[in-house]
Amino acid sequence: MTAEGGLREQHKARRRTRILEATRELLRDGPDSVISAERIAERAQVAPATVYNLIGPRERIWEALAAGFMDELERRLAVLGADDPREVVRSTVRLFVSDPVVSRRMVREWEDSGLVLDRSPLTQLRQAMEGARTQGFLRADIDTDALAAVVGTSCVGALHQWVAALIDDDRFLARALFALDVALAAAAADPHRDQLLAPLRTRGAP
Repeated sequence: MTAEGGLREQHKARRRTRILEATRELLRDGPDSVISAERIAERAQVAPATVYNLIGPRERIWEALAAGFMDELERRLAVLGADDPREVVRSTVRLFVSDPVVSRRMVREWEDSGLVLDRSPLTQLRQAMEGARTQGFLRADIDTDALAAVVGTSCVGALHQWVAALIDDDRFLARALFALDVALAAAAADPHRDQLLAPLRTRGAP
């Protein structure tokens, strides 16, 4: 890529960042804020066509906001050096509840919101579970990808319950961790079975 092309890409990336931050600001203005290319463009100080060109139509805006959440999650987990499946789940829940207006609206209105956790934390959860299997905490015959997928599906369900205000922040975290603990206990290697069953024995279903 030429220097000119590189500079052009940098300008595009900055405008894209400005557009997404403007969208977040509009959402935080109120739970019923109208999100349109024209309003986003006005707030971001770009042309409406720039919103379409750099992000896309309304559905792509929600997708881009979700990608932003996952980028932030990956940064947080990298700082933590998280290789514990529980820390992956905790960090994910904390991220969503830290910006409830934006995350609730995004999940509620994005048609593909069931995919919101597919990139992260699912990738980190797979890696953490594979690490647990390598260390002998989980049985050698366990398919850690499938195990992580089951936990991810449960976490998406808890997320949608939280978005619908059927559960509060604490119960969102409790249900996500419960799903993880059930999966870990079911896959536990014999020497670690009591250790991985302990969280389930000390509390009931959330």
